[in-house]
Amino acid sequence: MPRRRLVLASALALPGLVLAGCSSAGADADAGGAAEGSGFSIVASTSVYASLVSELVGDAAEVTAIVDSPTQDPHSYEATARDQLAVQEADLVVLNGGGYDPFMEQLADEAGVEHVITAVEYSHEYPGAEDEHAEDEHAEGEATEEAHDHEHEGHDHIEGFNEHVWYDPYAMADLIEALGAELGELLPDAGADIQASQEDLLADIEGLEASLEGIAADHGGAHAFFTEPVGGYLAEAAGLEDATAEGFAEAVEEGQDVPPATLLAALDAIEGGEIDVLITNTQTAGAETQRVIDAAGEAGVPVVEYAETLPEGETYVSWMTANAEALEQALAG
Repeated sequence: MPRRRLVLASALALPGLVLAGCSSAGADADAGGAAEGSGFSIVASTSVYASLVSELVGDAAEVTAIVDSPTQDPHSYEATARDQLAVQEADLVVLNGGGYDPFMEQLADEAGVEHVITAVEYSHEYPGAEDEHAEDEHAEGEATEEAHDHEHEGHDHIEGFNEHVWYDPYAMADLIEALGAELGELLPDAGADIQASQEDLLADIEGLEASLEGIAADHGGAHAFFTEPVGGYLAEAAGLEDATAEGFAEAVEEGQDVPPATLLAALDAIEGGEIDVLITNTQTAGAETQRVIDAAGEAGVPVVEYAETLPEGETYVSWMTANAEALEQALAG
């Protein structure tokens, strides 16, 4: 997977994730400390999933995020010995999958982690997802090994699939139910608290879904241009249509040059009034991306910036709610 260019602007240099019961494998403390507090260790590939898990388990487990900084790109992140130790000691690993965080899939494979949950498998757009989780996927209080333990095959990026599934609140609701069921079995003494936290979190996500439906009612059919696929699911849930020049977002995501003809088509669409909002990834940069941002500014097209890692002090729902509000404000003009 080619490296993507990351913006290292000071405004994005967020501190490591700080949550109740949550630590970072990249912190100064020994990675082994993740398993020393409660005796049960959960390691997530990014701060997004660490936040969700931490909200569910509270103080019943120690939660570690491997990638928790906007200067780190999960696509090309190189795991350290400390990361490896953290995963080796993990009782549960949560990762994105779909080629987004291949380092985590490799670490879990090498460590032989028994309990692994992969977020992309809860996206309805993920190839084979419906078949894999068709039987009793969300039965209350039930989790099957077949539904949640797997062989970690297909680590590479899947052509045509947007792996940024944490921007899809519907997929995250399904993931939360799966996590709640798995954690309820692995931490039976905390089962009641986990169930209550799950219900609260799902209620919050329902509120997010309702706000997106409201945007769709007011702005459904508006045309969005994406410099990268980040935020695609959120915009889709808000009723927007993807009007990105074919091949533009894919080239930027892969760290490749955008073909001149594709760049020209993008600029023509923006300057010609065909685009209602431009959505960018704050954690990547490039000459072609900057050109379309500049063109949007000159054409009066609003620009909405989305990130891949959780901002400091935010929960998943508060973060996504802020993203939805930014989109609504941009469309409202």
